[in-house]
Amino acid sequence: MLRPPSRRHRHDGHIDPPCCTRLLLPYLTHNDHYPGSIDLMTTTPANTNGYNDEVVKLFTVASLFWGVVGMLAGLWLALELTWPALNLGEYLNFGRLRPVHTSGVIFAFGGNVLFATSYYVVQRTCQVRLWNDALAKFTFWGYQLFIVLAASGYLMGITEGKEYAEPEWYSKLWLTIVWVAYLATFLGTVIIRREPHIYVANWFFLSFIITIAVLHITNGLSLPVSLFGTKSYSLFAGVQSAMIQWWYGHNAVGFFLTAGFLGIMYYFIPKQANRPVYSYRLSILHFWSLIFIYIWAGPHHLHYTALPDWAQTLGMTFSIMLWMPSWGGMINGIMTLSGAWHKLRDDPILQFMIVALAFYGMSTFEGPLMSIKEVNALSHYTNWTIGHVHSGALGWVAFISFGALYHMVPKLWKRDGMYSVKLISLHLWVSTIGIVLYITSMWAAGITQGLMWRSYDKLGFLQYSFSESVQAMHPFYIIRALGGALYLAGALIMIYNMWKTIKGCSNCNCQKA
Repeated sequence: MLRPPSRRHRHDGHIDPPCCTRLLLPYLTHNDHYPGSIDLMTTTPANTNGYNDEVVKLFTVASLFWGVVGMLAGLWLALELTWPALNLGEYLNFGRLRPVHTSGVIFAFGGNVLFATSYYVVQRTCQVRLWNDALAKFTFWGYQLFIVLAASGYLMGITEGKEYAEPEWYSKLWLTIVWVAYLATFLGTVIIRREPHIYVANWFFLSFIITIAVLHITNGLSLPVSLFGTKSYSLFAGVQSAMIQWWYGHNAVGFFLTAGFLGIMYYFIPKQANRPVYSYRLSILHFWSLIFIYIWAGPHHLHYTALPDWAQTLGMTFSIMLWMPSWGGMINGIMTLSGAWHKLRDDPILQFMIVALAFYGMSTFEGPLMSIKEVNALSHYTNWTIGHVHSGALGWVAFISFGALYHMVPKLWKRDGMYSVKLISLHLWVSTIGIVLYITSMWAAGITQGLMWRSYDKLGFLQYSFSESVQAMHPFYIIRALGGALYLAGALIMIYNMWKTIKGCSNCNCQKA
């Protein structure tokens, strides 16, 4: 018989695997955790110097570099859309540069952040060094090689043409090898752990690693034209190809940009706030609900297409269901500050993380809303979708990443704190203003587009030509470019702060955040 945990014990967000599925509903009202589970706040590692932090440092520096590259490409694309004359030659035109931006910020910046944080967290929560140092180092150099192979292919026009899955077969094959090494390293570390309980963050990290492997391999199935050529043809065609692509595309968002970064949230917010996770059982419900529901939501990207109507409705239904577990996770993260709300006044790192959760809540409300067919009829193919994507990418993914990096860097390089807390705060405000300008301009642009496209005159003809709807976007595009420039400026402030911290503060006083 399972008994409710004693109220003498606090909640710390650890999952006891054999019990988790039986605890979802009967014990949800209890916020205490299990006797014997580790305390994230007080546990002392058996051998702090035994952690492999060198590979974490490499991924951290790589994430800073690729983040600026991806954001710079995004700003240039925003300027190209505003002033098309900036499409300078074949290598810098919009069609080739756009996947450089998307892959740069998602897979190069976001991917390196996930590698760094997952390796950092799994060692500290399992109280053991990474399972295989050589394999961990291979994942670093192998992943950077994949980024270079993919980006160079984009600029030369070598792409499969699938959104978020543009690399050709040779790049995808190499990434598969690297990803298997990543899974082996992470899972091997969990298996040899000294701590009997698996911390909730590791569940999110492991789910992201395994699911992305399945998605990548399935969507990447293709037949190369020749062994030494770059061209290949997908094994899927027609509506089946579209369905597989958006099963991949949506769940790349769901597991790469959501589950992975929720793993970051469940470790770094409690550590920065020095508080246990608010609810153990809510973290269980959040995890399993997300895992089982998210995988079905992809068809909402294909409303009003040749996809069977039942599949579209299924995708819409599961998308709406996602609102509940998503907000449960947001509430769990924010309420972790219970008893420590005063820290928000003076800690800009914690402010980054809480603002990230606010954007997570907003994006996960907007997403299900836009999946409803009646709303999607207005929003689809418009800039509203661009605003939605960037509220999640800039507000949730990047902000929680910035918070984690600010937390990790002083510890990795054994500094007392970041070089300047004021610069962290400046970064927060500059980037937040940039996000607000970006997403509000895209919301307004998208709704304007949708309304112009469906406007008819008295005779039943379209009231506006397509070119007129494009001209109407120009003011919004200028505001979008300004917002992107501010966001990039914030990232450059962070780079300077990180560089000064890593370089050392022999002639200055590091400021603890």
